[in-house]
Amino acid sequence: MNQQIGLFLFSNDLRLDDNPALALAASEVDQLICLYCLDPKQPPSSLRAPSNLSAHRQQFLFTSINDLHNSLKQLDQGLMVTTESALDIIPQLITQHNIGHIYASENAGYYEKQLWQRLAKRYPFIEFKRLASHTLFTQSDLPFELTELPTSFSKFRKLVEPLSIQSPLPPLKIMPPSPVTPIPPLPKSMAVTQAPLFEGGEQQGRLHLQGYFDSSLASHYKQTRNGLDGKDYSTKFSPWLANGSLSVRRVIDCLRQYERDIEANDSTYWIYFELLWREYYQWYAHHYGVHLFSAKGIKSSKPNTSFYPERFQKWCHGNTPYPIVNACMRQLKATGYMSNRGRQLVASCFVHELGLDWRYGAAYMEQQLVDYDVASNWGNWQYLAGVGADPRGHRRFDLAKQTQTYDPKQLFIKYWGADKNAPPLDSVDAADWPIMSP
Repeated sequence: MNQQIGLFLFSNDLRLDDNPALALAASEVDQLICLYCLDPKQPPSSLRAPSNLSAHRQQFLFTSINDLHNSLKQLDQGLMVTTESALDIIPQLITQHNIGHIYASENAGYYEKQLWQRLAKRYPFIEFKRLASHTLFTQSDLPFELTELPTSFSKFRKLVEPLSIQSPLPPLKIMPPSPVTPIPPLPKSMAVTQAPLFEGGEQQGRLHLQGYFDSSLASHYKQTRNGLDGKDYSTKFSPWLANGSLSVRRVIDCLRQYERDIEANDSTYWIYFELLWREYYQWYAHHYGVHLFSAKGIKSSKPNTSFYPERFQKWCHGNTPYPIVNACMRQLKATGYMSNRGRQLVASCFVHELGLDWRYGAAYMEQQLVDYDVASNWGNWQYLAGVGADPRGHRRFDLAKQTQTYDPKQLFIKYWGADKNAPPLDSVDAADWPIMSP
């Protein structure tokens, strides 16, 4: 009897715990190739630059991949990591190993879905299967057709909040062997200026999750969530959720246990509330596809903005006339991370104060953020630019008022050296005359 040989294509599901697609693959084939493609030639979406990732984001990703590789080795498996495109390497593996089944987790990214569809169309004799692993719900769980996705988060929340969430699957303990030789792990360190804020990988993600709910931080989350700097003001689950080292259903499972055993209050509810925001953007990306990267977003017209290279560079380097924005951008460059409040402020400044095309800001965040998630990043930028799911339109923040509210003593601004006078926004005026400092 011929052995069934399968291939599992990892993407944003770098874990063994609660990985439905991987569990299905492990149950259906006799041998399984586990593959991850670090493809520098990945087709970019509008203004995206996937091959130009920050050292912080690269390090977090590489550490996550190494952790997955080591976990698979314990099950007599291994991770094949390649810099070739999936469209190039998978056909080679199909020919070499007579692969009959290909598995993956669903991905909200438009180009990731296109790649999958092209492979499935090219090989109609192979069975292609995808299952949800990045969301709380599956598409069949939703109380509406995806084509009827609510146009605002509030409407979405009211419909899905009463739904029950499936319990997470246990970590895999048995895996079919691989017909290929395991690939040595990737370099563990990158050229970063300081120790990383977050250590990548499923093991570290689970340790962080456990540590958070072993503390009392969840009971005070709503009061602290708008902090700008520090370790404990927010959950910090997002880096591991973003690349799938941590299951969002596992997070909910731990949250519910905390509410049963310790305390359920407005703060614990707010953690769930914000995970529903994340959920909304996943289905938003599935629904709108390539429009996630369009200048006009999901609206009928685009904002009256443009691209000014000098302004863009000053924003990137934290050298604008707005100290709170400068501090956030310097924090991002130094750490690969920025608070949710900070992200709203820098995006509002980018669009409304600097008059820049929002897509360049979203693309820069894609390069820099260790917790980059295609749906949350581009969906939130559309929201702030007034071309997304915000029923109120443009969401403009008063930066002086926000500074007074969230950094009244300017401790955050001073810490990041953003309290110095910045040069003028533009070095030339509308007639290209140099602007002189007073």
